[in-house]
Amino acid sequence: MMPKVSEIMESMEYGPAPEDASAVRDWLRERGRFGHFIAGRFTRPGETFASRDPSTGEELAQVTQGTARDVMKAVRAARRAQRGWGAMPGHVRARFLYAIARTIQKRERFLAVLETLDNGKPIRESRDIDVPLVVRHFYHHAGWAELAETEFPGHGPLGVCGQIIPWNFPLLMLAWKVAPALAAGNTVVLKPAEYTPLTALAFAEICAHVGLPAGVVNIVTGDGETGAALVAAPVDKIAFTGSTEVGRGIARAVAGSGKRLVLELGGKSPFVVMEDADLDAAVEGVVEGVWFNQGEVCCAGSRILVAESVAARFEALLRARMGKLRLGAPLDKSTDVGAIVDPVQKDRILRILDRATAAGAELVGGTAAPGCFIAPGYLRNIAPANPGMVEEIFGPIATLSTFRTPDEAADLANNTRYGLAASVWSESATVATDMAARIKAGVVWVNCANLFDAAAPFGGMRDSGYGREGGREGMLDYLAVPVAAQRDPAPSEIVPAKGSGIDRTVKLYIGGAQKRPDGGTSYFAQDELVPLGNRKDIRNAVEAAQSALAKWQGLGGHGRAQVLYFLAENLAQRRAEFAGYASPAEVDAAIRRCFFYAGFADKYDGATVSAKPGHLCHVQPEPHGVMGLVAPTAAPLAGFMALVLPAIAMGNAVVAIPSQDRPMAALTLAQVLACSDVPGGVVNIVTGPRDDLARALAGHDGVSAIWHAGQGEGLAEVQRAAAETLIPVWTPAPRDWSDPQAQGRDFLRAASRTKTIWLPYGALPAGTGSTAY
Repeated sequence: MMPKVSEIMESMEYGPAPEDASAVRDWLRERGRFGHFIAGRFTRPGETFASRDPSTGEELAQVTQGTARDVMKAVRAARRAQRGWGAMPGHVRARFLYAIARTIQKRERFLAVLETLDNGKPIRESRDIDVPLVVRHFYHHAGWAELAETEFPGHGPLGVCGQIIPWNFPLLMLAWKVAPALAAGNTVVLKPAEYTPLTALAFAEICAHVGLPAGVVNIVTGDGETGAALVAAPVDKIAFTGSTEVGRGIARAVAGSGKRLVLELGGKSPFVVMEDADLDAAVEGVVEGVWFNQGEVCCAGSRILVAESVAARFEALLRARMGKLRLGAPLDKSTDVGAIVDPVQKDRILRILDRATAAGAELVGGTAAPGCFIAPGYLRNIAPANPGMVEEIFGPIATLSTFRTPDEAADLANNTRYGLAASVWSESATVATDMAARIKAGVVWVNCANLFDAAAPFGGMRDSGYGREGGREGMLDYLAVPVAAQRDPAPSEIVPAKGSGIDRTVKLYIGGAQKRPDGGTSYFAQDELVPLGNRKDIRNAVEAAQSALAKWQGLGGHGRAQVLYFLAENLAQRRAEFAGYASPAEVDAAIRRCFFYAGFADKYDGATVSAKPGHLCHVQPEPHGVMGLVAPTAAPLAGFMALVLPAIAMGNAVVAIPSQDRPMAALTLAQVLACSDVPGGVVNIVTGPRDDLARALAGHDGVSAIWHAGQGEGLAEVQRAAAETLIPVWTPAPRDWSDPQAQGRDFLRAASRTKTIWLPYGALPAGTGSTAY
């Protein structure tokens, strides 16, 4: 019996509000079994697997399992198409991207329903958040395509990009990757997640509908083996969003290949509630930041940290709000929390909860329901080492713990191997922005959560990966500056020292002082006895660099600029001496380079980008921290300074390995650094076997980035070692290091990473704007 209106007003219960899915189901029946989309058309289906509705288990479609042969066909099609696509005027590419955006808008309800059926997320999220953001990305990048020639002068496309996307935001992750790649003139081979391939296949139809040239977008469906085949294929870039474990494997697999790599991996993001926070607003932030999309969000604020003084009231409000969330059919427009994507994922979540409670945590809510459903919940009374606190649950479950001081809040927020995002809640601008600066994360939301925009770079650090997607930074990750590359010679074999009449003593430079090598041995280079550094020397140098960071960064850009100018002055005074270890052209280039980066030290600015109304979105470049630099064999002074100067100008401290064969210029430079107000530990110099020392740097968890100007197997070994700690490795191509092409914004960008900070700004007039445009 239907309830009366008076009864509904008394209980305030929602009635069912199902979304009509008939058009999508008709489309699925008409298409039957799906093949891949290669060279502008669908292939004949091969061996297939089922794509299912996670809320019911119903089979939606049969989709082809991609093979290595399928991937190679797609890559060849993309390679053929790239020559014409990359040569097109940006305006022509912009028209195609605009056409895609408009067509998605015209089919937005269809795509939202298809996404909800395939993924299990509530229809109101796919309808009001995901699909509008997809449209926004294609519009935004149509603009970049139009403006690329003037905004990115001298840049060109990378070529063919392999893209692997996850199942939590299938169509949105496709847009994040495909739109900038096409805008930059690249072509793509995209592999959607095995669980959720259907909106990618619908997108393929849109590409064909708008007349996108054949081969510009290729979609190959399949499981992890298909993804591995794409990683191994001859593409120019891999862009991957997914688990940290798989990302680490991809980094190992591409080591030594020369492929550009962007990884957006897992997260365990802090949600920090300060004692002066608006608690009601913060609770709504938990709903948006933790239980949105069933908690299947890499940047979910799943570690709730609350000031002890307000924790009891906050938790009471949180429990009350959690009890009002509706768990149910994803196609019901009144549903708040839909279905977990697959029984495998549901079982994984429940196993973590079992281990967490066995270790002493108390689970509030989080009840498993029949089918692929888990109610929202959180773990309380949880220890820092509890599995529920450490592991990424990737479900509608948070943890809740308390802190007493802002310092403790920052320490707890950073007590994770991840660094993707954070949310900070405080009514004090000073408190909120201070905390935002102290938290190690690629994105920080202040008094808001889970805001995204095509203009706002998104990405993380540490085990959350590296590289950025969105905005100018995301475009630059799909572009390259052509360089007149040269071959850097491999280092000569180390010749042990056997006694001589040498009367000059040179040492390692660590912590602002000359140090004997730990092993107490030397080797011959440039007719001198040169200290033979080892792993212990690298560890000492990293510790010295870590100790120097706070003072060096505290100087600010203006203070660092003064030091670099002074360095140039002192280097010029000893020009004749340095010309004995490097060419006069190199010495002059090093002096000019000091001036160049001194000029940029206080001018490599952040930017406030035009994102969502009602918010300021500021993109701030920040130093990596401790950087490991491996200088080229050739150009012992100019090549060395080409790496050191941009790194320290941006506020990093460095451990630098100079030319193995010609290290005397760098070792002599230590004397100039010491008398040029460069704080001890900002620049550390360790000489010896380049490849051994570089591997030690790459394997040190205190190093945040590596630059390697060498080539060959030594570089590949460093990249494999860095894959284990997920340290980004930048490989500037060998070049004429005395030439102006050996300096510039590309070096400064590689010496920093962006932090995207969202701040509330103003109020929206009634009836204007929305969270999803």
